[in-house]
Amino acid sequence: MKKLLTFLLFVSFAGFSQKLTLKSGDLLFQSMNCGPLCEAINEVTSGYQGRDFSHLGLVYLKNDSIYVIEAAGTEVKITPFETFKTYTTEKMFVGRLKQKYRALIPEAIAFALQQIGVPYDEEYVYNNGKYYCSELLYDAFLHANKKPFFELFPMTFKSPKSNEFFEVWAEYYKKLHMEIPEGKPGCNPGGISTSDKLKIIGTVN
Repeated sequence: MKKLLTFLLFVSFAGFSQKLTLKSGDLLFQSMNCGPLCEAINEVTSGYQGRDFSHLGLVYLKNDSIYVIEAAGTEVKITPFETFKTYTTEKMFVGRLKQKYRALIPEAIAFALQQIGVPYDEEYVYNNGKYYCSELLYDAFLHANKKPFFELFPMTFKSPKSNEFFEVWAEYYKKLHMEIPEGKPGCNPGGISTSDKLKIIGTVN
């Protein structure tokens, strides 16, 4: 019998122990400690059940191995799952598309694979020929669905406490010699984790 392209993991979710099988097309949501930038992101975004997520990737199973397609570092790349999970010491949440949308997965993965090597979007501006993590997933499923699948929202780089730009963002964009893209459309891992088109099915370590 041909070996199935699955990866069995013991997880603990909602107080119960269970086995979770990662599948191609699953989304992995991470909370990473990247210092003041992540803290600023977390202050203005909210994920599944109020959790803070600063990164996500798309599960891709190939030749009995599990990979994650992600926009991280300098470019879009394929990362072994064992490497991807070292980015954080916290549990990763697994999102799975609801059954009626799963036919989109092969085309979304094909699109994401075609973006391998595309530069990382350090400007966080949608549709500029580069990708940040959630932007890659947004476009992958936009392409597969032939119309918007996840949602774009006006981005903010201001503290809700003061309504002033976070100092870390002001310095960040000053170094890039560009205006802060306040109010421009964008997406983030937390927002995608709350989409009604998927379900959070558990966690993996």
